[in-house]
Amino acid sequence: MIMNTKTEEKFFRVLMFLSTIFIVGVLLLIVVSVLYKGLPSLSFTMLTSIPKGGFYFGEEGGILNAIIGSIYLSLGATFLAFIIGWPIALYMNVYLVKHHSLVNAIRFVFDVLWGVPSIVYGAFGFILMVFLGVRASLLAGIITVSLFIVPIMVRAIDESLKSVPRGLLESALSLGSTRSEISYRIFSREAFQGIITAILLSFGRAIGDAASVLFTTGYTDRIPTSLLEPSATLPLSIFFQLSSPIEAVQDRAYASATVLISMVLVISLLSRFIGNRRN
Repeated sequence: MIMNTKTEEKFFRVLMFLSTIFIVGVLLLIVVSVLYKGLPSLSFTMLTSIPKGGFYFGEEGGILNAIIGSIYLSLGATFLAFIIGWPIALYMNVYLVKHHSLVNAIRFVFDVLWGVPSIVYGAFGFILMVFLGVRASLLAGIITVSLFIVPIMVRAIDESLKSVPRGLLESALSLGSTRSEISYRIFSREAFQGIITAILLSFGRAIGDAASVLFTTGYTDRIPTSLLEPSATLPLSIFFQLSSPIEAVQDRAYASATVLISMVLVISLLSRFIGNRRN
């Protein structure tokens, strides 16, 4: 019996080790492949100029419009998702703390929404735009992406708030504090680093998604100056460049992907650093 237990333990340990090696290997293969093709085509001019006439046919220009558009879109969507998600997470952990079944049901709903493909959110946003008679714009993209990352924001903040000792809630109530004061002055302060991590995770998910903005944000070679104007994004810029039959343009797509990977990597490392400090 003891030998069987030890054999089973060794088997699953080897299986976990091989699975980890496989996942890390696939990640390194993707990153190295993109960097190998993208770094030679990456230049300062490409990062600091907008596409000129014939850019997608091998002419001069850059991806500054897509970089700024992605930042605008991600910042706006993250801010809107935070305004919606933060109170929901606080309500679940302060006001509904005794209603375990209801809270678990809410968490299950957000987990399901988290797993819905982003193209579904894009299709929903497009249907809503048609119904309201709204054209593709930066604002439409922000609203659509915010709906996409709200479940991520809520669940990430919720997990952070769950780590706050319940004794703080009982002590504050016994001292006469209202639940609103407890939510924003005590729980939010205790979970501050976790909330920052949730914001960064949501921002990283927003900046790298293409499907949810395919029908809602539109595309333009100019830098948007208004929320009602269409906006380019890095994922769509990569898609359009890879669709070109010209090899030089395809190489630029890998350079754009290098920029996007770098931005997501920095955000991920920053969220990991904040999370480690919190722990």
